[in-house]
Amino acid sequence: MKYFIASDHAGFQMKKLLFEELLHSNFETEDLGTWSEESTDYSDYAQTLSASILKKPESKGILLCGSGIGMSIAANRFKGIRAALVWNEELAKLSRLHNNSNVLVLPARFLSENQAKSILHTWIETQFEGGRHERRIQKIESDLPTS
Repeated sequence: MKYFIASDHAGFQMKKLLFEELLHSNFETEDLGTWSEESTDYSDYAQTLSASILKKPESKGILLCGSGIGMSIAANRFKGIRAALVWNEELAKLSRLHNNSNVLVLPARFLSENQAKSILHTWIETQFEGGRHERRIQKIESDLPTS
């Protein structure tokens, strides 16, 4: 499993922390930027990460911005991307169990470092439940435009 991670300037510090957390946990991880706190456009990083996942469908992604809202909107424009804006462990778990989210979106300005790490690990460790949820995901995917 490969994890792509990206952020805008507001999520930069937390992205660095989570990138190190992924490496420390021995996950194959690629940082797609940004690389400073200089102002950037979140949509650029959401697009780059989403395209990377679509090229490698078995991979997953983590996006961070100040509120998480912009990143989740931008990423969910891509058919095949199921980006979940998550701010606690229960939502992280449900986003994987029921929605098979392949992108975790975190609101960097609203989480502590420990909360972010805990959410990340919950999301990674939770597997998709399938069953009735598979049918629902197929309906979502069939209704989406290609980009």
